[in-house]
Amino acid sequence: MIIEDTVKLKERKTGVVLPFKKNIFQIKVNKSIEIVIVHNPGKKNFHQDNVGIILEENKILKILSKRYTKVLITKINNKKDLEKLLNRKPDLVFSGVKYFNFNSKKVWLNDCLDTYDIPYIASSKAALNNESDKNIAKKLMLKAKIKTADFFVANPEEYENISSIPISFPLFIKPVKGGDSRGIDSNSVVYNFSSFKKKVLEIKTKHNLSSLVEKYLPGKEYSVGIFQDSIKGTLRAMPIEIIVKKNIDGNRILDFDIKKDDDEKVIAVTDVKIFKKLSKLAKEAFKALDGKSLGRIDIKMNERGVPHFMEANLMPGLRKGYFYRSCLLNLDMNYDDMIFTIANTGLSSN
Repeated sequence: MIIEDTVKLKERKTGVVLPFKKNIFQIKVNKSIEIVIVHNPGKKNFHQDNVGIILEENKILKILSKRYTKVLITKINNKKDLEKLLNRKPDLVFSGVKYFNFNSKKVWLNDCLDTYDIPYIASSKAALNNESDKNIAKKLMLKAKIKTADFFVANPEEYENISSIPISFPLFIKPVKGGDSRGIDSNSVVYNFSSFKKKVLEIKTKHNLSSLVEKYLPGKEYSVGIFQDSIKGTLRAMPIEIIVKKNIDGNRILDFDIKKDDDEKVIAVTDVKIFKKLSKLAKEAFKALDGKSLGRIDIKMNERGVPHFMEANLMPGLRKGYFYRSCLLNLDMNYDDMIFTIANTGLSSN
C-alpha cells in the first residue's frame, strides 16, 4: 500500500505517469533488455567519439532487473557480436553507443536496430548528426525561426583582417563539434582580431576541428531536459539554471574544467515567465533537430534577457549531470525513476 500511495503522489505532483506500480519487486514485466556497451581503450570515463552516453551499466542492470524479466549487459567487440544481438532481437536496446568501428568502417547502432525493428533509447542517426555538428544545428534553428546567436565557421588563415569578420566583437569561439565544453576556456570570449586568430588556431591544433564563432551572449545560462511521452509523443520540458562564478575578465564561462570539477551551481527555474519561454524554445529546438525520447537543449540569454539556442545533446549523460538534475529539480524524480522512465519510453517507441 505504501508503494502504491507513493507512486500516486508522484504522478499527481509531476504529471508524469511513472513506469512502475505496486508490487514492482514481485511482478515483473516480461520484456528483454540488453544494455549494450563497447570496449573503452583508455582509463575509466575516457572520451570516445563513438559513445554518446557513458553508462553505469552495472547500476542500470540492477535497476532494470527489478522491473523486467530479462536484462543483461552485452559488450560488442566485433561484427559477429552485433549480428548475434540483432538476431536475438531484444525488446529494447539500452545504450549510449553511437557507432562501432569495424575494420575502420563506421557501423551505426541505431541504423542497424531500425533495420531489424528493435526499439532503442535516444534519437536516430540523422538526428544525432543534426545535433553533433553545431553549425548544422544552428542552421536548423534559423530555418525553424528559433532564436540563436549570429554565427559563422572559421579556420586558421581564413579571415585576413578585422574587416573580414562578419560579426562584431565580442565573440564566443568553440569547436564546431564535441560536447562537455571541450575546447572552451577563459580565452573563448574574444574582443579583438589577434585573440580571434589565436583561439581559432588553438582549436584546429588541439582538436583538429573548425571553430564555431558566435556573437557573445552575456546573459544567464540554462539547460532544459526533454522527455517525450511514450504514448502521445508530447514533450515535457525541464529547465534548470546553471550558475558559474565570474572569471578574472568578469565573464561567466561554463568551460571544460568547471564541468569536469563540478564547480558550477545548478538551481530550479522559479520565474514562471522565464520557465515558459525556456520550455517553448527547448521543445521547438528538439523538434527541429528531429529528436526522439529524450535530450537536452542548452540556452543562453542575451543582454536583454531574450533566450537563444546554444546547442543540443540528444544523448545526454545519465549519471548525475544536467539531465538527471533537470529531472530531480522539476519532477522530483530520483535516479531509479529516471532509468525506468527512459526504458519505458524506449519500449513504447515502436
